[in-house]
Amino acid sequence: MVKSRASRGILLTSNLPQLQNLIKRDPEGYKEEFLTQYNHYLSLLKLQQVSSVTSTSTSSTTDKSNELFGDLITFISQVAQCYPTETKELPSQLKGLLLGTEGGQTVKGDLRRTVVKNLVMLRNKEIIDSIELLQILLPLLPQVPSALRGVIRHTILTDIKTSNQKTKNHRLNRVVQGLLFGMVESGLGAEVVGDKGKGKGKERGGEAMWAVMMVKELWKKGVWNDAKTVSIVALAAFHPNTKVQSAALHFFLGSDNEDAEDTDSDEEEIREARRGVKKMEHRMEVGKSGRKKDRMLAQMKRETNKKRAKHAAGLGNTPNFPALELLHDPQTFGEKLYDNLHKHDKIYSLDHKILIMQLLSRVMGTHKLCVLGFYSYIIKYLTYHQLQVTLILVSLAQSVHELTPPDVLTPVIRKLAQEFVHPGVGAEVIAAGLNAIREVCRRQPWCMEEDLLSDLIEYRKSKDKGVVTASRGLLQLFREVNPGMLKRRERGKAASMGLIGNQVLAYGHSKDAAEGIEGLELLEEHFAQMRKGANGGVSDEEGSDVEMAVDEDDEQGWENWDVESESGSESSGWEDVSSGDEDLEISDSDDEDDRKRDRKEKKLKKKGKNTKKDDSEDEDEDAKMDDEEDDEMDDAKSTVSAATTAISQDTKKLSLLAQQKILTPADFALLNELRLKAAKSLAESGGGSGAKRKLAALEASKRHVDADESERFLTEAEILGPRKKVKATWEERMELVQKGREGREKFGSLKGKKKKETPSSSTNREKARNKPIMMALHSNKVMQKKKASLRDKQIKLRAAIDKQKKLKH
Repeated sequence: MVKSRASRGILLTSNLPQLQNLIKRDPEGYKEEFLTQYNHYLSLLKLQQVSSVTSTSTSSTTDKSNELFGDLITFISQVAQCYPTETKELPSQLKGLLLGTEGGQTVKGDLRRTVVKNLVMLRNKEIIDSIELLQILLPLLPQVPSALRGVIRHTILTDIKTSNQKTKNHRLNRVVQGLLFGMVESGLGAEVVGDKGKGKGKERGGEAMWAVMMVKELWKKGVWNDAKTVSIVALAAFHPNTKVQSAALHFFLGSDNEDAEDTDSDEEEIREARRGVKKMEHRMEVGKSGRKKDRMLAQMKRETNKKRAKHAAGLGNTPNFPALELLHDPQTFGEKLYDNLHKHDKIYSLDHKILIMQLLSRVMGTHKLCVLGFYSYIIKYLTYHQLQVTLILVSLAQSVHELTPPDVLTPVIRKLAQEFVHPGVGAEVIAAGLNAIREVCRRQPWCMEEDLLSDLIEYRKSKDKGVVTASRGLLQLFREVNPGMLKRRERGKAASMGLIGNQVLAYGHSKDAAEGIEGLELLEEHFAQMRKGANGGVSDEEGSDVEMAVDEDDEQGWENWDVESESGSESSGWEDVSSGDEDLEISDSDDEDDRKRDRKEKKLKKKGKNTKKDDSEDEDEDAKMDDEEDDEMDDAKSTVSAATTAISQDTKKLSLLAQQKILTPADFALLNELRLKAAKSLAESGGGSGAKRKLAALEASKRHVDADESERFLTEAEILGPRKKVKATWEERMELVQKGREGREKFGSLKGKKKKETPSSSTNREKARNKPIMMALHSNKVMQKKKASLRDKQIKLRAAIDKQKKLKH
């Protein structure tokens, strides 16, 4: 019995998992054993702090102590919920081990991984909250190796996503965003090194890079989508580290391959895949090959080609529109971007400068900003031999909008015409220049000069299809927006007859205020038909002022629209406001009496010496004149009142629906469909060219509204225009080769394989039989027979005779 107790004590002190199991079952019964292990843990913790300062112990001793220390940390973390009072200092102790805040250095290697895992376990047991855990893990991202970094990243993202799953955890988000702000701000005071020349490859992203990466991941998963998140990345766009800048710029531009380390890892994967293909080919050459190895090699080649194509294409270049819209003070942001671009022009590489140009142009186009220095800066890059000039042209066109001053753009248009559009360059260059000019003029037509426009339009007579298409596009644009700049014979029929009504107003002029909603009567008729069907075919009375019933589906029409109505603005209907018992009358009778009195006084002054008879006659004449004037005034009043009544009735008839119902987004969508349907019916019934043009305009506007948001910005293909068939890339050629091999067997001749029972190639006898006669005459066998001596011929003849004799017997 004593022996079993002794063995039990030994087992408990040496077997921590068993003791852990027993403590979870009976915490009070095994409290002494726990305190023994906890005191051992505290002793090793102090030794760890002392050894990190002195560093005198050997490596073997350190490894053994670290292993024991890690086991104790795991044990105490597992049973911490059983003894909350004794282990209340455990989270702060683990934090000190990781961040070095307890008077010693941070732990390394496997011990650090153990501490991180136990911290996550404490969070799962709700011993510590998410804020305390993330405050420890976020600063570790730039310090730990890649394997542990992946675990920490996954833990942070999962914790934030889980906390915001049901409702937004604003307190946690605010704390984490503050930490990320601090990580970005920590390096803003450093010197800008650049990524060109001596500074190339010398800088590292640091913690600011990981802050941007975390924001990007949370934005991509939809956990964070507010303006404060965008502000973190906007601050990182001005970081002195070009890698951090590039990550922030790519976030706004929408690229998925923005991270430099991700790009390096992709390239490393491609290299590893190509090395694997080479190894497999070598094994098949020196060793035994078979169909299975052939399939494996083909699969490896396909995967390698896919990786290369994906890396070269740079998938995911969709602009991040919500982030651009949520920018705080976009004017200041754009000006800072331009200052950064202009100030560090010599130390930034061309690729990095193009990234800044793209973001600046998109911000200018989205928010209608005017950063006038950008156009004078970009002029020096507008040459046909400039690298990546198509991206520069795209940035130029995207930055222009209707509020851009035409005087600033006129030198840019002139520079484009001088560099790109002249007989000394190729057809593709001319087409790109014309397309760029067209896109700039589409946004601001008043930047074009008449003489230059007439010269550019003459290129529609070129022999190259791309140039002709670009020139005709420019001509058609000015036929629509400003046909007055074209010659009479170039304006076209519609512009000459004044049938085009969407001409652009002069710079600085705005459109008149809208007086109504076009096509509203179609929507009213549609609702009337719906009410008629609901009433069993009984329609409402014509001209009745009865209010239209509010549809029950109005709430569905406002779905996905964040509009909150105040209770004070709700009303049940129109209320009659009385003005008292007597009606309020307003007339101009006093003015009429004054005019009559003045007229009489003048006449009395002229005829003051006349007789009473004359006075009576004058009075009769005055009375007649007064009666005539009164009749004229009454007629005028009746005419005005009738016109006013007619106008009020028309207004009432047109705006009856708008007065009685608040149109929802669903109603406007229905109105657009009704207008399009009415235009189609009118065009089909012979409405003429005007109806067809109206139908085309409505269809174009519908395509513009329904199109994806990415079409708001240009692409390189729109600048290059239609081109001839370019030379296929290596991947495209290999794809065509693989398609040609489908449906047929392995390489080699199939002659003789299909006609025989046992598949085999043709024999030498068959090949000799089908040999051409001239080749057979000059073959070695025939030539030897011709050159044989008489003795050789006798020997061969004797041998043939002997052979024939043997065959007979």
